[in-house]
Amino acid sequence: MQSILQLILVLLQLYSWALIISIVLTWLVQFNVVNTSNRLVYAVGDFLYRITEPLLAPIRRFLPSVGGMDLSPMVLLLAIFLLRNLLIEYWPM
Repeated sequence: MQSILQLILVLLQLYSWALIISIVLTWLVQFNVVNTSNRLVYAVGDFLYRITEPLLAPIRRFLPSVGGMDLSPMVLLLAIFLLRNLLIEYWPM
């Protein structure tokens, strides 16, 4: 049972890092630090968009826009951290 818990925790941690990298890459593209015409940047950005958008889109529907800022990644990160802590605390030993 512990190995399943460890696998779930690692997957949640990897998803958190993918979400953070996606946020940073979006900022870099917005401020023209990196260019999406570069195939590597486009491929990485597309991959991160495809894995993060299915969980971010439902949050965006319910979360109001705050001055043009997208707060849905922060809400998702908080939910992931809460789920991770709940799993650690209540997982049967």
